Amino acid sequence: MLGLMQDTPLTLSSLLDHAARFHGEVEIVSKDPGGLTRSNYAQVAKRARKLAAALRRRGLKEGDRVASLALNTIRHLELYYGVTGAGGILNTVNPRLFPEQILFILRHAENRMVFFDPAFGKLLEPLAAQAPNVETYVCLSSVQEMPDLLLPNLVCYEDLMDVEAEGAWTPVSENAGAILCYTSGTTGDPKGVLYSHRSLVLHAFIATSADGMAVSRRDSILLVTPLFHVNAWGIPFSAAMCGAKLVLPGAAVDGESLFNLMRAERCTFSLGVPTVWLGFLDYVATHREELDLSGLALERILVGGSAAPRSLIERFDYMLGVYVIHAWGMTETSPLATVGTPLPEHAFLDRQARYDIQALQGRAIYGVDLRIVDADGAPTPHDGVAVGDLQVRGPWVVQRYFKGEAPATTEDGWFPTGDVAKIHPNGYLQLTDRSKDVIKSGGEWISSVDLENAAIAHPDVREAAVIGVPHPKWQERPLLIIVPTPESMPNKAEILQFLASRVARWQVPDDVVIVDALPHTATGKLLKSKLRETYRSYLDEATEPA
Repeated sequence: MLGLMQDTPLTLSSLLDHAARFHGEVEIVSKDPGGLTRSNYAQVAKRARKLAAALRRRGLKEGDRVASLALNTIRHLELYYGVTGAGGILNTVNPRLFPEQILFILRHAENRMVFFDPAFGKLLEPLAAQAPNVETYVCLSSVQEMPDLLLPNLVCYEDLMDVEAEGAWTPVSENAGAILCYTSGTTGDPKGVLYSHRSLVLHAFIATSADGMAVSRRDSILLVTPLFHVNAWGIPFSAAMCGAKLVLPGAAVDGESLFNLMRAERCTFSLGVPTVWLGFLDYVATHREELDLSGLALERILVGGSAAPRSLIERFDYMLGVYVIHAWGMTETSPLATVGTPLPEHAFLDRQARYDIQALQGRAIYGVDLRIVDADGAPTPHDGVAVGDLQVRGPWVVQRYFKGEAPATTEDGWFPTGDVAKIHPNGYLQLTDRSKDVIKSGGEWISSVDLENAAIAHPDVREAAVIGVPHPKWQERPLLIIVPTPESMPNKAEILQFLASRVARWQVPDDVVIVDALPHTATGKLLKSKLRETYRSYLDEATEPA
């Protein structure tokens, strides 16, 4: 009889045990209100075991949900492993959501405990009476840092951690739930996605692969992506797997703070949404003469959350020699589904051709399948021309939302993403729009993403959004809304002429609106639903006689 391999469970606690044993001395740095806190994998493992013991002592049972409202700090990282190591499920809640959405999540997930940063205590006070399922609130602080709050059964984190023995991990199946994340909920109530230990470990394997994020022991990672946002794109697990240094910026994610922290900690890799990097580049451009760029060790950044403008890719290359890696995913895909790690043949491309490749959303990683379908649900060819609704499936793609009665997938097992895309013959994904954002004008489709990328290439445009607004003749017409770059005075006619040289004439927006800021979701994406509501009568009003 043929032999079989050992059946070792793939659990998050095994990841941290590996990190403590083989690279326990590797630093984990956190920028906290009082300054930098320095720890390492061995210390995080020790404290996570203490947290697991403390939670069991308070009656936490396997499968119980524990919420966190916290930023990127070492204490929040300890929750990732301590809660799951006690057999519980960590529900990372986005503190930037509306209070009504936070309350919905606390109640829907039936969280027994809530761990929170001191800054979010006042946010929780008016919600506590409406969330009777929450038995204990834990402030992620020392006794000295505790704010004066009116919360029932309020406990200090460091008091909770004051246990003599570290204790052992609670044995769980690798298929047990570990982390629960909710979608942003821009339309309707947020939906919960529950990730198993196994899916998160498999995701970490892919992230550390050379054709994934290529995370390795040589990296110092500035983790700008919030820990409350889709497991910070899996970095807490992939970094522990390979022993990469972690740098956690806390609340300070402005351009100056990120630059200084990145330089001081010799960060080689960083991850974040485009809006963060636009602010970072603006800071570097404005202070270029006084900055010591020679001390910057940054080699590459990964951009996700929304499409990275081509101009952002170009600016990172020209200004800092940093390679931008585009990736795509969703809360429902854990999130990594595609990644634009360069292929060998790209080394021979000229800059402009390489930027064309980098502007795409990358290729599917192992385990993930992609397809595009037409309006009837029939698959369309991957020829780089056909456009359809993007669907995905894989071992870390949602099958059913948390507490959902119906499957989240089609009858044949594919998850509809809500994105409109094309897939090129070489496997590269190109998102053309969200299905709800594509503009139908005179029977033809116009991609808002293409127009936004073209607009941001103009030197006076810092950020752009394109929406479809009602039109009596053409059904919809595109409206361009821009935020200008610092100290610039954009000319509307000049911007429209600029776009006319880059897109078809009939796709050029009917007008340009200049604003100080654009609305974003809690995860940094453009909030186009709000823009559509604000400007739904714009063309009618603009054409009314005086």
